[in-house]
Amino acid sequence: MIAPIVFLLIVILGIPATFVCGAVIFAARSAPRDRHAHVGRNRLVVGAILSAFGLVAMALIAWSTHEDQHYDDFGSALTALAGVVAGALLIFGLGPFIPWLLLVLWRNASRLPPAFRPAVRPLADRPARTAAGVTTTMSATAVAIAVVIISVAVTAKARADYRPEGRLGALVVEGFSPDQAATVRAVIRQELSGAPIAENNGQRELGHIEVETSGYSYWGETHIGDQALLRYLTGDPSTPYDPETAVVITTGEEGVADSAKVRYAFFETNQSPSTKTIPAITVSPPEPRLGSVFIPAKVVRDLGFHLEPEQLIIDPSLHRTSAIERERLDRRLEETTRIHLEQGYQAPTGWLYVVAVLVLIALLGTLATIRSARSMRLLLRAGGGSAAALRFFVGCRAAFSAALGTAMGACAGCVIGLLLAWPMTAPIDWDPAPRAPFETPWALIAALVVGLPAFAAAIAAFAPVRWLTRSDRISKPTLPPSPVSVP
Repeated sequence: MIAPIVFLLIVILGIPATFVCGAVIFAARSAPRDRHAHVGRNRLVVGAILSAFGLVAMALIAWSTHEDQHYDDFGSALTALAGVVAGALLIFGLGPFIPWLLLVLWRNASRLPPAFRPAVRPLADRPARTAAGVTTTMSATAVAIAVVIISVAVTAKARADYRPEGRLGALVVEGFSPDQAATVRAVIRQELSGAPIAENNGQRELGHIEVETSGYSYWGETHIGDQALLRYLTGDPSTPYDPETAVVITTGEEGVADSAKVRYAFFETNQSPSTKTIPAITVSPPEPRLGSVFIPAKVVRDLGFHLEPEQLIIDPSLHRTSAIERERLDRRLEETTRIHLEQGYQAPTGWLYVVAVLVLIALLGTLATIRSARSMRLLLRAGGGSAAALRFFVGCRAAFSAALGTAMGACAGCVIGLLLAWPMTAPIDWDPAPRAPFETPWALIAALVVGLPAFAAAIAAFAPVRWLTRSDRISKPTLPPSPVSVP
């Protein structure tokens, strides 16, 4: 199971990386040799067609997955993969427009503030090199913002779909065989200092539990146990316990249960299922998503079943299990059991590392751009030979280059992220819940768009100037040999 997931992640992450490299190469090959030439019209047309095709494909994919209905899991994965390809194609098609935009800015540099003119004009001296750096910044920024938006949408859906396995803070131990139950119980008591244990029992021959009342039927998870289990399920010690009465733990939005119908059958006798109706009461759950049905163990034993413990539960009201205690239990029980400490939904944070790497790539693209642009002599002349003025112009060049790539990348990334949020959150359950709304993280996107140029300018201003600029090589004139005096 792990190998296909790893392969899918490699494919999903490898596609944008491949197209980003292609966009950089496409931009460099589309750029003219000098600033006096023009970007080929055929390159711009091809880039526009590719970007338009990617945009239309993403829009169609988003429209096909916008309904809150069941989508096949394999088909949904292929649809999301097709959306990733379309988004990468959009970035790839923007490559030729970077050198074109650099040349347009060079021709209109006189309209910019005087402080930015020495920073802008050298960017068009070597369009192929500077376009490659700006395209790297643009592509990395677009992918980073798309990852941010998609991650927020996926996290919102996962939080809405999360179903806790127990009350918050409860320790649930399961997965052990009946003959291991006594050993597991003894280990728990040793490690948790005699904390009271509630048992949830089970019987494989038992059929399903159906709770009925006038007007509706309630199907829920069934728990079989004693008073300790009921106290854990309800979170209220004052809940009345009767060994002959079932307890329906629900919010009561659909009605109130006054009876429970237990259908059971002994598979060894091969008889038709029998039914027993017992009284029931309805109580509210401690948390909205913890609805269940409690059947007293005595009722099931009276039917002729031998109960076996399936879960050993530590009630958080009586003992708050820490993560360290959970790890100690895990080390002692090893593969014997499955141990779960309910801590609520834990949002994944791995996407933050991906975004950090992409921001670093965007920053390196900006530094490569100002390294490729000419020239130190021009900046020295504009600054009157002042080192402070030289650093100021280098910082302006870095800020302008980063802002150019970041602005275009932010526009592309927002479009890709908002469109791919639909296929990435397509429900695959047969009874899907309404899709959870999410708030687009505009503040984080704005911080990225503003912070990257500012950070690039700060690095360029304080870094060694000769490392970030290229000195003009001035060839010295060849002097004729001095005449030889003849005595």
